[in-house]
Amino acid sequence: MPSPRPLPGQLPRHFSVGAAAELGVTRARLRAGDLKTPFHGIRSSQAAEPSSLVEQCLEYAPRLTPWQFFSHETALALWGICTPEWPYVPRIHVSAHRPRREPRTDGVVGHRLQTRAPAFSAGRHGLPVENPARAWRQCGRLWPLDDLVAAADALLSGRSPLANAQQLRSEISEMGDVRGGVLRAAIGLARPGVRSPRETRLRLLLARNGLPTPEVNADIFDARGLFVAEIDLAFPRWMVAVEYDGRVHAEDERQFARDADRWAAIRAAGWDHVRILSHHLCEGGVPAVGLARDALVRAGWRPGLSERP
Repeated sequence: MPSPRPLPGQLPRHFSVGAAAELGVTRARLRAGDLKTPFHGIRSSQAAEPSSLVEQCLEYAPRLTPWQFFSHETALALWGICTPEWPYVPRIHVSAHRPRREPRTDGVVGHRLQTRAPAFSAGRHGLPVENPARAWRQCGRLWPLDDLVAAADALLSGRSPLANAQQLRSEISEMGDVRGGVLRAAIGLARPGVRSPRETRLRLLLARNGLPTPEVNADIFDARGLFVAEIDLAFPRWMVAVEYDGRVHAEDERQFARDADRWAAIRAAGWDHVRILSHHLCEGGVPAVGLARDALVRAGWRPGLSERP
């Protein structure tokens, strides 16, 4: 069987059938086996299946009209915010403001939003993406409380935060809360400076099981006042440090050695260092709570004891 005729060089990896037709590509060529049809009216020359929501959005992008944009959890993913963990599967959400029309096609959730000033812009991937604070509020109908808190933590954190707490509150005030006030509850639990969703979930887990409120990403120093380390969750009164260790560096010997030296320095500064691994979060997090509680009890904490001296 002869190889398919090369496509015009002007066509990108993912393109619309209409764009191809304008360049003289025939219907027969568009049905050739070297092209995929990820969405109705779209062809892709990429053989591999998309491995992320971002790649799915790049495939869909040629279908977007000038007034349509990625929204809800799709927008947060495009802004680099983690979506809920497996088995939750995020979907592609595309919105338009009234009176414009949202898309209606398989594989995409379309939304026609209330008339208001558009706030979408070209995000990190050059795609039209909803404002982060608006996208977070839109997820209020989709995500559990803890995932909304984790997303708010991520929006408020980093060197250049994508939003601040007042922007999130203003969005709720303008557009309303949902599901019995879940968004306001999430803001009340959110903390800036958090580095991962697992840290958020660990913090919430400890608080719900009666442990003191920890400081987030606190710096600790030795007796000479020299910086030792930044701690995920710190209980300064009892000098207990709790950290989630995802072991992303488990196969990196040099990183493991640096981590081991850091752990030793934390202990040498007089802190009890508790490492929480992924298996400690199984069984409802009972093992993780037990490790943190035991360290606090060793340091003199008792249930009901005030968190301040």
